[in-house]
Amino acid sequence: MPHSFDHELETRLSRYAAIDSQSDETSPTAPSTACQLDMLRLLETELNDIGATDVQLTDYGVVLATIPGTAEGPTVGLLAHVDTAPQFNASGVKPRTIRGYNGGDITFPDAPDLVLSPAEFPYLGEKLGHDIITASGTTLLGADDKSGVAIIMTAARHLLQHPEIPHPKIRIAFTPDEEIGRGVSKALAADIGADFAYTFDGGAVGEIEYESFSADRADVAIRGVSIHPGQAKEKMVNAIHLAAKIIATLPQATMTPEVTEGREGFIHATGMNGGSSEMTLQFIIRDFELDGLAALGDLVKQVCATVEATEPRSEITCTITPQYRNMRYWLEKDMTPVELAQNAAKAIGVEPVSVPIRGGTDGSLLTEMGVPTPNIFTGMQNIHGPLEWISVQDMAKATELCLTLLQSAVQE
Repeated sequence: MPHSFDHELETRLSRYAAIDSQSDETSPTAPSTACQLDMLRLLETELNDIGATDVQLTDYGVVLATIPGTAEGPTVGLLAHVDTAPQFNASGVKPRTIRGYNGGDITFPDAPDLVLSPAEFPYLGEKLGHDIITASGTTLLGADDKSGVAIIMTAARHLLQHPEIPHPKIRIAFTPDEEIGRGVSKALAADIGADFAYTFDGGAVGEIEYESFSADRADVAIRGVSIHPGQAKEKMVNAIHLAAKIIATLPQATMTPEVTEGREGFIHATGMNGGSSEMTLQFIIRDFELDGLAALGDLVKQVCATVEATEPRSEITCTITPQYRNMRYWLEKDMTPVELAQNAAKAIGVEPVSVPIRGGTDGSLLTEMGVPTPNIFTGMQNIHGPLEWISVQDMAKATELCLTLLQSAVQE
């Protein structure tokens, strides 16, 4: 493809990353944070400026737009999320570009002891000569998933400026709150109006993913017995101690994220709040298969029941809530969108790789709702932390793949 998108992608990602847009699981609003609306409104304006049609910011916080088709074919959706992860500082991001990466360690201006090394992260060592974007050391970057936003916006702008390129009708959706599992409203599947779609929310070049975790959430409520500590003997039941027993009883050596990989599931403690009278614990439960997911949920419930039995005066409840399901269950019935992306990758000289996502995407929920939505790489690495980085040239490859698959969609 003769066009170079490097400058536009770098400019877009740097601009988008500098906008605070962290989501907040504790907030009941949609979007969960007002700052996400700053990003969404900017994209609404930019889509209008490049000539997209049907541009709207929905009441559930999604920016939708249409790129009219120039040839017959299926309606294809393109999605990326605007929120950044709550797990690490994401305010005041200062993106910077390291041009012509020389293969050595990368240091950070605002965190002198922080080092991004190809010895620890070999994929970085493959990017000699690339332009690498990172943050300044005290925040994440937000390439997850503002790189996806930049890729889709760049591809959309290119198609609108080149109507001679054959492509089907395209529906764009920029979603909020993906990082907290609330990015896909029940209305979105109908409103996007796509036969199938793609999230640009993946990692290394070549990754085209159609399998994700299945996911549940466990909320544990612990009620002890409160009394003045000076009069507590044989009367007080300390909820903090019971919470600690639950954490300690769960098999940390074999079932937590830090000791699992590949197709292994996990139980991950994500929150602990309260005091000696009442405590709450939050867990996320992940497995690729539904029976494995159910077994992990049963284990959490069994541990809670066992700890409650050690102190009959306590009350411990465990509520399991479904979050999303492995999109493979639906995509394997019709691999057309996956194969379209895989063939487009081969056409641009990229070997497609399909590995199971140890997480989920908006596509997991959309696929379950009837819009098949595999996930495509952007190049993002080390997400959700200060060592996050991305290659501009990797983003350009993703943009090239996007345009190639859209052109091939009308050649079927």
